[in-house]
Parts: sequence; C-alpha cells; structure tokens
Amino acid sequence: MSEAIDYSNNPLRGQVSITQVSKSFGKHKALDDVSLELEPGSVTVILGPSGSGKSTLLRTINHLERVDEGFIQIDGDYIGYQRKGDRLYELKEKAILRQRTEVGYVFQNFNLFPHMTVLENIIEAPIVHKKQTRAQAIERAYQLLDTVGLREKAHAWPRHLSGGQQQRIAIARALALNPRVMLFDEPTSALDPELVGEVLDVIKKLARSGTTMVVVTHEIGFAREVADRVVFMVDGKVVEQGRAQQVLNQPQHPRTRRFLARVL
Repeated sequence: MSEAIDYSNNPLRGQVSITQVSKSFGKHKALDDVSLELEPGSVTVILGPSGSGKSTLLRTINHLERVDEGFIQIDGDYIGYQRKGDRLYELKEKAILRQRTEVGYVFQNFNLFPHMTVLENIIEAPIVHKKQTRAQAIERAYQLLDTVGLREKAHAWPRHLSGGQQQRIAIARALALNPRVMLFDEPTSALDPELVGEVLDVIKKLARSGTTMVVVTHEIGFAREVADRVVFMVDGKVVEQGRAQQVLNQPQHPRTRRFLARVL
C-alpha cells in the first residue's frame, strides 16, 4: 500500500468546540449537555454502549442533526448557524451544504453511488461544489486511491468490490474535499471480521497525517493504538474523557470500567 498523502505542511486546522449540546427525539434525550474540546490534528475515539448518543453526537458536528440546545464550532465557525448579536440563527440550506464540504463523513454502510464507478464517486463532490476542475479532481482522486491502496479499482463498479474495499473508497471520497475534520461512524461495523483490518489500517495512516478525526467505534485495540483522547458516553452524557491511555488503562467511572471489562 502506498504512503499516505502528507498533510503536514498544512496549517493546523480542525479545532472542534462542542458547547452544552442537547438533542431529543420525542421524549428520548439522545444528548444531554455535552461539552468537548477537540484539538486540531487530534484523534478522538468515542466509546459507549448502544444507544448512548455516540452517532447522534457525530451527526450534530456537521449538522445532519440540528441541536436543541448549545452549539458547535469548527475553527471558530458556528456549524449550521450564524451569530447576530447574542442570538444564533440557522443558516439557509445552501450555506449548510457548503459548510458540510469542510467535514468528511464516513458512514457504517459505505453509501457509494452504485451507478458511478469508483473514480466518478470520488470526483463528484469536488466538481459539483466547484472546488476543483475535473482534471484537478481526477489527479486528486488517484492520489487518494494510492492512499487507500486501490488505484487499480478506479474504473470498477461498487458492486464488484468487497465491503472493505467499498469502505476504503468511501474514505477516499470523504477526503476528496480536503475537509477540516473527518468523522467516522462505526466504520467497520458492517464488515466481515477478516475485512476490518484493511479499513483500520487506512484510518491509522490518516491518524498520522494531521487530520482532525472523531471515530465512533467498538475497536478498543484501534483506540489504544491511535487515539489521543477517549470519550465515554452513557445515556447521552459524557461520563468520562481524557487521554486515551488513562481512560483505557485506568478508567475512573464505574460505567467505563464495566464497559471495558466486557469488551477487553
């Protein structure tokens, strides 16, 4: 597999500030007064039992879910809103979509366009959003295919790829817009066990590139190897957070200890 693209000359960007965010679905409070500070270039892994709010939190970072209370900023920019005086007003959909180009999102189930080849999947967004010319987008796409080790699949159709290959292409597609932040929502949960490693290897390479990453996963070994910080959530609340080695090796909260005892 080729070496990852070197982003080290880019100025650090991708400071994520989550401030007192709450979100409810009917009577269910999915997020309850969540506050986090994620440093530029850091890798944050979010752990917790099913239904703890991990994926909902991820979706609020790029405004796929509107928050009920609080706000989120990336490099000081309010996500989904603009401030006028002491009030926040929701942006129009076009402006929200423009903001989303700054946040790469990798879903559990790949979500590749089945009617497009691998190359077409990767170049679509940069061209549509007028970020790159077609020639520039194609050049960038081949760089990214080298990064994920799949240059030879450029003209393949998604249905002809394994699940692991599809997820690696989905990562390349998310990187095509050079986002400030990359979000991964259980990126290996839909994969057969023997394919998990190839996807985690790509994410590990990205973790060394200086891209701010937030990863929801149950892969504790991966978290131990690459995470700078671990956040543990239960019932929509952050019950513990800190340096990865501290949280994983010496958890302070009893819920964290019980969870890790079951999965380790």
